[in-house]
Amino acid sequence: MDFVSPYGGSIPLAYINTSDALQKKLLYSEYFMYALKHTKKPKEIIAKDYKAVHYIGGGSAMYDVPKNKEIQKITMTIFEEYNGIVSSVCHGTAGIVDLKTKDGKYLVNNKIISGYPEAYEKEGAEYFKQFPFLIQKTIEERGGIFKYSPRNSVHVEVQGNVITGQNYLSSKDVALKIIENLNNREISQ
Repeated sequence: MDFVSPYGGSIPLAYINTSDALQKKLLYSEYFMYALKHTKKPKEIIAKDYKAVHYIGGGSAMYDVPKNKEIQKITMTIFEEYNGIVSSVCHGTAGIVDLKTKDGKYLVNNKIISGYPEAYEKEGAEYFKQFPFLIQKTIEERGGIFKYSPRNSVHVEVQGNVITGQNYLSSKDVALKIIENLNNREISQ
């Protein structure tokens, strides 16, 4: 597992809950913290070495990631050439809105996708006014079907090798679906 960001290097952490045992463990993990301080640049990634791409949430995922052609190419190579998984959670779904298949169609076209819906954003807030696009609206404009559940509940959508979750609460379930998908491949081989 590697962490990749558009420019490599350190990425910010947010929403840390030190009363959660796993989050606390990761916060004090030298390996994990080193990996976040030294994310790889896209040019350092060899697509055939990976089975899945996961776009994590947080408002920052709305900016440099979706339009990054190198990350798009890596993701779609893993997805199309190596039968890999593309997954996202919350605002990380912004990372998949511009992905296109070899035939020029958007990856989200005709797929049920989840992510953080506009209905739960604080539309008057400064952060929201600065978003470069709206995830749900963009998914729908690109032929996707956007689904979500009541606020603060788990919601996961699985569409073949595309696995998406509504919010941070869905992270564990998305991860389990990725593992299940990968394990089923090993069983069938």
